[in-house]
Amino acid sequence: MIPPGSAPETPATSTSPSRRGKLRLFVGYAPRVGKTTRLLQAAQRLSAAGRDVAIAFVETHGRADVQSLVAGLATVERRRVTWRGVAIEDMDFPAVLARHPDVVVVDDVAHTNLPGSVNRRRYQDILAFLDAGIDVLAALDVQHLESLNDLVRRLGTLQVRETVPDSFFREADEWLVVDVPVDELQVRSTPGEAATETAGEAPFDPAHLTLLRELALREVADALDRRTGRTLRPQDDRAKTAAPVRAEAGRVMVGMSSLPTRAAALLRRGSRLAGRLNTAWFVVYVETPETRPSRLDAESTRQLFANIEMARELGGEVVRLESTEPAAALLDFARSHGVTHILIGRSRAPWWRQILGQSVALQLVREGADLDILIAALEQEDSA
Repeated sequence: MIPPGSAPETPATSTSPSRRGKLRLFVGYAPRVGKTTRLLQAAQRLSAAGRDVAIAFVETHGRADVQSLVAGLATVERRRVTWRGVAIEDMDFPAVLARHPDVVVVDDVAHTNLPGSVNRRRYQDILAFLDAGIDVLAALDVQHLESLNDLVRRLGTLQVRETVPDSFFREADEWLVVDVPVDELQVRSTPGEAATETAGEAPFDPAHLTLLRELALREVADALDRRTGRTLRPQDDRAKTAAPVRAEAGRVMVGMSSLPTRAAALLRRGSRLAGRLNTAWFVVYVETPETRPSRLDAESTRQLFANIEMARELGGEVVRLESTEPAAALLDFARSHGVTHILIGRSRAPWWRQILGQSVALQLVREGADLDILIAALEQEDSA
C-alpha cells in the first residue's frame, strides 16, 4: 500500500450534472475469479452499443485474455509519479473528469491513490465520477469491505490493508456476483500469480475461500434487500434470486466511549448487525465532564474523531450526548428512538472493579430489561 498523501478525504466534484451516474459493481470473493474479464466484457458491449466508454484504470497483469478485451476501448493515459525512486502509474482522476465519457471502467476499487492526488482513495474518485454524471463499471473483492475486516483478519491467511466503507458498496445501482467454484479457482491460480493481485498473502485454504465465496453472495443479497428494486445478476445459478425484503426491525445502537481505544471492531459489528436486521443504526457516545474534548490528550482526540468518521462511512448516524450518567443517557436515547438492540464493548477491568465502580455495561443490563443488550468481546482490536 502506498502511504497516503496530504490530499483531503472529501471527494472532489464537478458542476452538478442533470443526472447522477450509475454504479455497477462486479463483486468477487478472491483474485482470479474473473472480475476484470466480466468488467471489460460489459464495457465492450456498451461500446458496441454506441456508448462512449473509457478505461480509467485496469490492471491486466500481463494476461493475454484480459489484454485482448482492452483492445478497441479508449484508455485515459495514466498519471506517472516517482515514489522513493520508483516510477509508479496511477489513474489520472482530473484527466478522466476532463474527458467526461459516458462510462468509465475502474478496477481495484480499494486502492489508495498516490500522494498528491485530488482524492486520497479510489472509491472517492468513483463517487466524484458519479456526481459528475458519469456511469461507472467497477470491480471489488468482498474481503475489502470495512465491516468484514475483523473476520478476514481472523482467517489468518489474508492481510487486507485497504478497505472501502460499506456505505460505498450500498451506493451501487447494480451488483453482479462473479463466481467460480473453489476448486476451479485453485486450478486457475498459483501463489505467485495471486500475490500480485492483492495487498497481502493470497487465500489458498479451501475452507477460507468457501467462506469468502459465501460472504460475497450474502453481501450482495443483503444489499439488494436494502435497495428494493435493484437488479442482482449472479454468474452462479445457485443465487438466481435474493431473499425477500424483510420488515424493518427495531433499530440498533452502538454505545461508543468518548475514549474509544477499541471502537473500530465494535463499529464493524454494529454495521453488520444493522445490515442483518435491515434497519437504521446509531453510534452514540456520551460526553461526561471528565471526557470533554478540552480534557482529552491529542491522541485520544484524534482517535475519537477517526472513529466518528469511520462510523459515518459505515452508515451509522453519530449522536453526541452530554451527561454525568452515561448508562441512563444511553437508555433514554434508545427508548426515544425506537432502538431494540444496544451493542457495547466488554470492559477489560477486573470484575470486582466493575461491580464497585458500577460499570456502564452492568447498569445497562440491570436497567435495560426491555432491550437486547449485546456485549462484544473485542480482544482482536488491540492489534488493529
